[in-house]
Amino acid sequence: MQEFLEAHGFQIGRDAMFNLLAERGLLIKKRKRKGCVTTLSRHRFKKYPNIIKGFIPTAPNQLWVSDITYIRLQKGFAYLSLITDAYSHKIVGFYLSVDLSAKGPLKALQMALKGYPVITNLIHHSDRGVQYCCDDYVKLLKDNNIKISMTENGDPLENAIAERVNGILKTELLEEVFCDFKTAQEATAMACSTYNHLRPHSSIDYLKPFEAHQKSGELTKRWKNYYKINKKKEVNMKI
Repeated sequence: MQEFLEAHGFQIGRDAMFNLLAERGLLIKKRKRKGCVTTLSRHRFKKYPNIIKGFIPTAPNQLWVSDITYIRLQKGFAYLSLITDAYSHKIVGFYLSVDLSAKGPLKALQMALKGYPVITNLIHHSDRGVQYCCDDYVKLLKDNNIKISMTENGDPLENAIAERVNGILKTELLEEVFCDFKTAQEATAMACSTYNHLRPHSSIDYLKPFEAHQKSGELTKRWKNYYKINKKKEVNMKI
């Protein structure tokens, strides 16, 4: 919100801002309820190695990351398949499904490919779930000359961007529970559009994803890595 605050002449620090929001009940509450498992990695299909370790994209359509998350309905769940460009953080493909079959990820991938029919040297990264390893999904990737990369363990950092996008959609842009599947479908489409066109990201120089997707070269990260800072303090204390 820094750009907005400066444009309107506000001067306030981070802690003061959080205190102000907390006083007015405007902070986003963390979800406490447990959801459902969306990844089944014990299956007969081939699992591919992680080939993006240390890879930093410098332009759009070099690396797409995929994931599946659940959306709560009053009766059961719906399952949202997402494909996000790792450079711009733009959602390039999505599909809400009634089940965890491969149909959802396939539809999301088809949407992404339809939007960008001419791509070269693209890597597709996902977890080792059966949906991404099955014959139909792998065939669609290979038919489009897309390299395949997969996580090698359960560490969320191996697919951090996809996990982050899931979190933003579910905590900021989607309701906690939807009355039915159709309502969830409509809300999901609106949330993805809002995410792409209206929400700036500190990890891409405060640009909106659709803006970042039109650029190339390094995008400045405007956030502090508090994990590294705290880790450094911990090491110093030991010394």
